[in-house]
Amino acid sequence: MLRMFRMPALPVLSGKYLRLFLWVAGIALLFIVYTSGLSQNPPGFYVDESAIAYNAYLISRTGAGEFGPRFPLYFQMFTDGFTQYVSPTQVYLLAFVFRFLPPSILLARSFSAFWMFAACLLLGLLAKRVSGQFKIGIIVAATTLLTPWFFEVRGLVLEPHVIPFALVLVLLAVYHAHATPNWTWRAIALITAALTFLTYCYSSGRMLGPFLAFGLLLFVTTTRRFVAVLKIWVLYGITLIPTFVYNRHHPGALTSRFFAATYARPGVPWRDAAYEFVRRYLEDQSLVGLLQTGHPHPRHHVIEAGGVFFFSTFILAMIGLLVIVVCRRHDPWWRFVLYGLAISIVPGVITYEPFHALRLLALPVFLSLLTVPALEWFFAPDKQTLGLDATTQPAFCFSHFVRLGILIVLLTLTTIEAIRFQIVFRREGPKRGIFFDAPYKGAYDAAVAQPSRPIYLIDGYFGPASMHAFWYATVEGRPRSEFVYLGDAGKHPSPPVGGVVISSDRREDCRKCDIIKQSGIYLFYRAK
Repeated sequence: MLRMFRMPALPVLSGKYLRLFLWVAGIALLFIVYTSGLSQNPPGFYVDESAIAYNAYLISRTGAGEFGPRFPLYFQMFTDGFTQYVSPTQVYLLAFVFRFLPPSILLARSFSAFWMFAACLLLGLLAKRVSGQFKIGIIVAATTLLTPWFFEVRGLVLEPHVIPFALVLVLLAVYHAHATPNWTWRAIALITAALTFLTYCYSSGRMLGPFLAFGLLLFVTTTRRFVAVLKIWVLYGITLIPTFVYNRHHPGALTSRFFAATYARPGVPWRDAAYEFVRRYLEDQSLVGLLQTGHPHPRHHVIEAGGVFFFSTFILAMIGLLVIVVCRRHDPWWRFVLYGLAISIVPGVITYEPFHALRLLALPVFLSLLTVPALEWFFAPDKQTLGLDATTQPAFCFSHFVRLGILIVLLTLTTIEAIRFQIVFRREGPKRGIFFDAPYKGAYDAAVAQPSRPIYLIDGYFGPASMHAFWYATVEGRPRSEFVYLGDAGKHPSPPVGGVVISSDRREDCRKCDIIKQSGIYLFYRAK
């Protein structure tokens, strides 16, 4: 009788599946910690973020953005004098998320954080493959997750946040090809796909992609590899054709923002442009911006937190640079990394603004990768020479015990710097509301609380803020018919007398209006 009531044996996870489960659970828990605080920091939602999120929602429901045909190659954002075009990658990826989950600011910011989180983990994976040491991969992944440059961008729903992920995919594909004797069609396809993904991420990606494709010549040691590089160039060139066709049918769509921000515009003498390029190239290598001040705009960096890169990590990177120059300068992979480090500065150099953190997002990827040969040297046994000859050996001749002691000091310093940054970031970050258009929500809430419909939207001196109304209405499930966009201030038809208006124009320019609420720079009023 007892056998009839015996409980069935519970399935026991095998060692392989148990390890997989523990890894997945650990990474999920780490991501939760990584995204903690995103609901308040950054505060509000910047107008460019609202535009990307709103267009992603429209794509998820209708297949078309706010303007233009279904499934466009690039997305028009805003109208009149505020018109700009953004890359498709982020919009389509976020649209996929909104297809299954209800839109919200927290979801959009978590989506952005996911790609930065994945980039840091993949960078650790690349470090493990290059070094062959698991502990080096863990150190690199942990360091990049803590690096202020990556951490601060993790919650911004802007075009550049996918750049590190796409760039690491390129590096993984290139290293995979480098590690094989012959570049097979599979390796060629992986490199081409990664370069294409990078190119369609952001304007800096459109510059980095061709540069990195050209840099593949550094791996040409045989005729067979040269042919493989040519195949990559041909395939990659084919993927760029849609961009040229789009730009031809939309003149200035992909270049207007570039020419507005660069000194290398038509009509500028090439000598002047070359001089400015050299000056800016040196300026963006300044250690002041990297280690002490960071990006000067509070939207991209909490100024009080100091630099965007840790002193300790930079020291590791410089040791790694020295090891490469002295020991591994003949290795095509490390020559490619140094080349990537040099060109990673170019997207920021060609513009006026010094040390633009978003345009320079490729730089911390290569700096972090430089720590790998340094960590290999720190962990190398006493008898390992790292390929040094007799003349250079003494300069690196530290005992294993001493090297480990120095590494422990540097990693301890990293921990201290990370703790300080997190304290300052979480204390000062939520105070940046004005830089993320947080006051607009106050004007919007006051408007929707009124019974009068429709609510008229006017863009003015402080930008195309009407996009916020469409996005907030989407989050709250309000029909767009409750809002009527009248256009840019001074160029729009007047709202009817008694109509309620949300405007981003200046208060002194609001002559025929009865102001109900002013929230920051935004006005909610009734037309007279």
